[in-house]
Amino acid sequence: MRKLLNTLYVSSQGSYLRKEGETIVVEREGSKVLQLPAHSIGSIVCFGNVFCSPFLLGACAEKDVSVSFLTEYGRFMASVRGPVSGNVLLRRQQYRMADDEAATRRIAANVVSGKLANCRIVMNRTVRDHGERIDAVAVKAASAAIDRLIDSVPTAQSCDAIRGIEGLAAAEYFSAFDHFIVDQKEDFFFKDRNRRPPLDPVNALLSFIYTLLAHDVASALETVGLDPAVGFLHRDRPGRPGLALDIMEEFRPIIADRLVLSLINRRQVDPKGFKRAEGGAVVMDDDTRKTVLVEYQNRKQDEVEHPYIEEKVPVGLLFFVQANLMARHIRGDLDGYPPFFWR
Repeated sequence: MRKLLNTLYVSSQGSYLRKEGETIVVEREGSKVLQLPAHSIGSIVCFGNVFCSPFLLGACAEKDVSVSFLTEYGRFMASVRGPVSGNVLLRRQQYRMADDEAATRRIAANVVSGKLANCRIVMNRTVRDHGERIDAVAVKAASAAIDRLIDSVPTAQSCDAIRGIEGLAAAEYFSAFDHFIVDQKEDFFFKDRNRRPPLDPVNALLSFIYTLLAHDVASALETVGLDPAVGFLHRDRPGRPGLALDIMEEFRPIIADRLVLSLINRRQVDPKGFKRAEGGAVVMDDDTRKTVLVEYQNRKQDEVEHPYIEEKVPVGLLFFVQANLMARHIRGDLDGYPPFFWR
């Protein structure tokens, strides 16, 4: 089993990362603020005006440590990685299956079934835990609608039909999302899902954590030798990690959405930590961003029971488990791709 290594998030503007012996050093304004052993780092994510020495980038590529660069507000720009890993025959088979309508439909159906089942669990647990503080009738109605949509997935005749089901389910889920927020309601509210740019604090949190999640899933896919860009539910588009977006669908509700709700309902984020930028985008300040990063990293340390492999797994390793299961299906070792169902 792969060891769960730390992701180093660097968000302080003007920081400079360099290699010193077998360590990674972070400097700011000429002073050393952090020094970590390189072997403890699985990936590095830099936000905004953060610099890396060429020697550090070369060492990270050699050791298969990805270095990703995002804007200060979390939009992905580029990443530096080492040579492509994995068996070329696996990727060739991935490309063949992505061009096969029947194979694509089967994988897309399983991905959507996993996502919808996990959305429904989030909704049902909200009713169980906060039934007296929310409109439980509305949440139950949306959950029942998603339940019916889950039943329709296996009989969908095309990938477009499956995408249509996923879209209808997303509309039901997000129609009830505001009910999941039970604290700080005056400042944190959800009307609809908006992005590029996010127009309110809740959407700013969702978009930011979705970016982190996509980065981690893409890294897991690279590790097992799959191409993160070639997906099944998400079709090819330049610059879009289609397969990473496929697999992260089943994790959106149970990792990203639940983390956003926890940050708000436990008052770990404050409305003063958000500001409106030019163009109307709502963005987080440095302190809020750091809080989110720390809590996301903490969440990855939690252990859950994986229903397919029947083992306890840290949340941060679930991405690698699912990437391996996808690779096994593509190689022909598994009849189908088993999505992660949260219990």
